[in-house]
Amino acid sequence: MNASRDRVLSVAAIALDRNGQTEAEYSSFFNPGCDPGPVHIHGLTPERLRGAPTFDSAVAQLHELLSGRTLVAHNANFDHGFLVGEATRAGVTLPITHRLCTVTLTRRLQLDVPNAQLATLARHRQIPQLDAHNAVDDVRVLLEVFRRSLDLADNLGLQLPVVACSTTSRAYPDNVAHVPCPWADPGRFDTGVGLVQGTKVVITGSTTLPRLALARRLTDAGLDVMNSVSGKTGLVIANCGVPDSRKLRVAQDKGIPIVDEVTALRLVERVVPGTPKSVPVIEVLPKPPSTRSSQQPATLPWSGRRVLVLGGDHGEAAAIRSRLTTLGATPAINFTAGVTHLLVLDGGYSDPRIRKAHDRQLPILESHHLHTMTGETLTDAAESTFAAGVETPAPVPRNLAPGAVMDVPFDITEFTVNIAWAADRSAPFEVDVVAFELDRDHKVLSDDEFVFYNQPSSPDSAVRLCIDGDREQGIAVDLSAVGEDVDRIMVGASIETATFGDVGALSVTIDTPEFSFATAVLDAATTERSMIVAEIYRRNGIWRLRAVGQGYDDGLAEFAVRHGVEIDD
Repeated sequence: MNASRDRVLSVAAIALDRNGQTEAEYSSFFNPGCDPGPVHIHGLTPERLRGAPTFDSAVAQLHELLSGRTLVAHNANFDHGFLVGEATRAGVTLPITHRLCTVTLTRRLQLDVPNAQLATLARHRQIPQLDAHNAVDDVRVLLEVFRRSLDLADNLGLQLPVVACSTTSRAYPDNVAHVPCPWADPGRFDTGVGLVQGTKVVITGSTTLPRLALARRLTDAGLDVMNSVSGKTGLVIANCGVPDSRKLRVAQDKGIPIVDEVTALRLVERVVPGTPKSVPVIEVLPKPPSTRSSQQPATLPWSGRRVLVLGGDHGEAAAIRSRLTTLGATPAINFTAGVTHLLVLDGGYSDPRIRKAHDRQLPILESHHLHTMTGETLTDAAESTFAAGVETPAPVPRNLAPGAVMDVPFDITEFTVNIAWAADRSAPFEVDVVAFELDRDHKVLSDDEFVFYNQPSSPDSAVRLCIDGDREQGIAVDLSAVGEDVDRIMVGASIETATFGDVGALSVTIDTPEFSFATAVLDAATTERSMIVAEIYRRNGIWRLRAVGQGYDDGLAEFAVRHGVEIDD
């Protein structure tokens, strides 16, 4: 679903005071004036919505409810985007300055659950869910989940993942978020035919209309608005007198038609109907039973343990975490509900989390235990801990050391590469998670295949920036949507004002909507400001996943250029 195209059908909200007590409640259906979409999920048929108010009639009440408060939602970036989209259509601005995503909070807490779906959390917390996907019931369940998560985060000393809802971009301000186009590409603009829906259009230089407004006009007309010029571009919009740019030079070299803004808008008014993209009919054959298991075989002595290392210098702690991985344990980067053991190095006993570990009756080990403790003795220690009331950890995914490779299970096509870093009480580092769709030469096919904070989706929507937190971000991948000319998807990270040695270890999990199937901890960086985190690549018709951890001293721009992105001076 896309906030620029799809509509809000219902809203339910509960306003809390500073003590967490309910101050006000609101709920309403809305008539979108168009097809309500997947009725089989939300049950809101046109008949049920007939007679409901439009969203603009609720603006005053929502404004009062939201003013001075943090928006809390399950997948908050999604909900915030739709609220902003509706407010924009109504010509108003909602007073949402900060948001908190309970999906991100759940991941940060590392609860003993297979996934972060609201229904899963309701079962875990024994909260009755009476009517899933009903806004009123969902917000009631979410409130209880949030209250209990708040208490646990406070007990663990974890910062809440509150992020600012800025409407400005930090770089590349002329980039337009790509909206998937439902029309097939008709090729180059032909004056004898007219502008056909599906034509790939690029805007360059200053415009009379705000660039985003112009892009919306073009998208609403059925055109495929892109950010970079390639051989597939059908039309470039550039007003007279705009400075020379790489986009103009490429368009001129390739013979791509160029028109000014006024001409483009005139063409849009009489756009020629396009051809809908065809959906191939695929014969579905029964697959053999999956041999995949989300649980790592418990053959290594420390399998199933999540160990937090305290103390030591950067190199020593990194070496210990690497050793833990080879023994089958999952190194932790935060003190979470999922931590089963602490391993203390020099200076670690002064860490305040030692007391929290004692309170939770967690085993506290030292480096010599790596050589002397067996799986049996660890199990004995863990059993005494669990008997004291600490939940048994969820089955762990497969641990990948840097450089390790695994096949992506054949029955998994959609997953997210989630990357997190330390969530202590210090100010968060501004880490940017990015992705590139690369060809066989390890270069992007065009600049549009560079996914980052100002271009959060690839043109084919196979790769998207997601996850809403100040110390975690993710790249969602849909392998079924990846084009044949894409050889690999590279996931990376960059930081401008510090180094990855300052940030510390990165925790990487590969998550489906139901469970995690791989994890890695990358912490060998010192002076590097950019890093290749993971690669998903084709090999003999099979998708494979590699944990990497290769760092560079590049900033984000240089990192992008390294992978074939052309940056205007």
